[in-house]
Amino acid sequence: MQPILLMILILGSTLFHISTARKNVLFILADDMRPEIAALRDNDSPSQMHDKMYTPHLDAFTEHSAVFRRAYVQQAICGPSRASFMTGRRPDTTRVYNLQDYFRRVGGNFSTIPQYFKERGYRTLGMGKIFHSGQSAGGNNDAPSWSSDETFFHSPSRRGYWNPIKKEHSWYSINTTLEREHPIGDQEVTDHAISVLQRLAPKAISGEENFFMAVGFYLPHLPFIFPERFLQYYPISDIKQPSNPYAPLNMPDYAWHSNGELLNGYGDIKSLNISGAPNTTWPSQLVLDLRRAYYASISYVDSLFGQIMTELDNLGLRNDTIVMFGSDHGWQLYEHTAWCKHTNFELATRTPLMFRAPGLTDQGIMSDHLVEYVDIYSTLVELADLPAAPLCPENPAAIQECTEGTSLVPIMKNSSLPGKPRVFMQYPRYRQFGRVMGYSMRTDKYRYTEWVRFNETGFGPDWTAQEAVELYDHTNDQEENVNRANDAEYASIVEQLKGHLHEGWRPVAN
Repeated sequence: MQPILLMILILGSTLFHISTARKNVLFILADDMRPEIAALRDNDSPSQMHDKMYTPHLDAFTEHSAVFRRAYVQQAICGPSRASFMTGRRPDTTRVYNLQDYFRRVGGNFSTIPQYFKERGYRTLGMGKIFHSGQSAGGNNDAPSWSSDETFFHSPSRRGYWNPIKKEHSWYSINTTLEREHPIGDQEVTDHAISVLQRLAPKAISGEENFFMAVGFYLPHLPFIFPERFLQYYPISDIKQPSNPYAPLNMPDYAWHSNGELLNGYGDIKSLNISGAPNTTWPSQLVLDLRRAYYASISYVDSLFGQIMTELDNLGLRNDTIVMFGSDHGWQLYEHTAWCKHTNFELATRTPLMFRAPGLTDQGIMSDHLVEYVDIYSTLVELADLPAAPLCPENPAAIQECTEGTSLVPIMKNSSLPGKPRVFMQYPRYRQFGRVMGYSMRTDKYRYTEWVRFNETGFGPDWTAQEAVELYDHTNDQEENVNRANDAEYASIVEQLKGHLHEGWRPVAN
């Protein structure tokens, strides 16, 4: 063979190897984070978002990512949401509706996203808050998800210096000296992530071993503990009260939660003896302070995210690593006089979701398709060019590898595809006669919810035992301030949406 021809073949083979090499995955989660990011603000429509968010690193990330601006979780509380998207299955399949149950015990021995990658040769490791901790993750952060020779990392300060402060303060800003003496847990998680990337980089770059690394921030979860320097981006004069500090008109009691997470968790709030009833007026300054602290916490998370992204670039891993950023659910900041999550409202169920996939999202993609967090599993698998996990059958409890979501990669490749016409979420309430489940569906124009008796044996709705109905028309009521379910002019829409809700997610799965 001629030397020149041989050289061409060698170069071609090398180029081919580089272009088809496996990608690493960096899976990053915040906690309790609604889409409060500057780059996601839509100036053409009313929004509860703060209009001057400082999130430069996440904003830069959106420029080279597929950003799904209408992404919804399956249940607006940490444990059930994380069990759902980490397994790609909905709450009625995982059977996790609270902060105690472990999906492998109550639902089935389902493969998680990192486990799927591990079983295909990836080194998988986690740190911070990925699954909800404690017994809801088997007491071991779901050990089957991670490589056996990797220790799941929790920040040393998580149970240390900050504990007494967390019990007494719903928010707390700290000066540089205190931050240096007693690092905040999320900074410790970030430092660990950077050191691990440095350790993994040589083998990842050489192609010897790819990694799936999950990094979970605790902020902006309560209590909001953050460096005080981030308050400079949010002068108190710029902080506004929500435009709807009142419960929705005609809201059924089932839709409400008592704000217990905030009212009962922190000494500064407990001492005020505020009622958890809807339409309770909270002290104006307290509302402004909490909203400001939430925004500052997001900017702090943004800075930590930026540190990790900078190190990824410095190590030469940018073009070899898929990066996902998301959260477990949204958050309410006194809209409807509600705080935290625990509802089916828009602000509780909607959260950021973005993927940076080298070679696919380099020019940036902004999508207004309706998507769900159960779609993450299939999406990451396809982005990594691994064999697709099949769609789960009707009774998937005995099947280890399947998902109840659909890949978002086709939308990334062709934004003109229609996507899902509706997405689904749920939230339980407990009454003396048993469990009631609020099954909610979001379409392009509407949010429709039915509160029905829950079948404790079949783990599903009893549509014949309806307790209450909600309908919010997003064409003229984006804040969900008026329940139209009993309005005569919406009767035909209610019937149509009822049919779609009762059909469930399966008919719209691609």
